[in-house]
Order: sequence, then C-alpha cells, then structure tokens
Amino acid sequence: MSFYLFKANYSTDAVKAMVNQPQDREATARGVVEALGGTLHHFFFALGDWDIITIIEVPDDKTMVAGSLIISASGNFSKASTTKLMTASEAKEAMGMAKDVASAFTPPTG
Repeated sequence: MSFYLFKANYSTDAVKAMVNQPQDREATARGVVEALGGTLHHFFFALGDWDIITIIEVPDDKTMVAGSLIISASGNFSKASTTKLMTASEAKEAMGMAKDVASAFTPPTG
C-alpha cells in the first residue's frame, strides 16, 4: 500500500452548494477511497492555498490516479494536487540503495 497527500480546491458552485446545504464531505471521500480498496486516514478543511487536504492510503499509483480522475470528473473542484509519500523506513531503504550505487556516479567536471 502507498500513501498520498491529496489537496484540492472546490469550485465556486460546490462551495455554494455546501453553504446552502451543509454536508459531510469526508464521508463521501471515505466511500470513494474505500471503494478503491484504500483507507482515508485524514480529511481536513484548510485555510490557505487549499480547501481540503487529505492523507490517503491505496494499493498503488494507478489506483490513486483512478481516484483523482473520479474527483476531477465530478466538476466540483477547480484545482487538485497529488503527492506520493513514503514512510521514514522506505526513505531509509532508498538511502541504502543510493549508498550502494553512489560510486557509479561521476559528477561533471569543468
């Protein structure tokens, strides 16, 4: 399973709809993520550059893209961004891989 940071901004029409009829958008998001075989760990409304910020765990990149496509196709968002995350343990493994092959890299000389 892989972790992702998903951020999005609602469209003006979506914001109007939520003001006119307050609703639990986390429940809707959780349903989509679970239907894709994943877990919605956190769902935050945010102040600043993004309206919502989520931490999602799904099986792989293709699954995350499918979820992002579902969200984008709804027309309820004006902007979205997905960042793949890795655990500290995964990062440590990557550091070990880098150490093992670092000698194969020759920096440019000038």
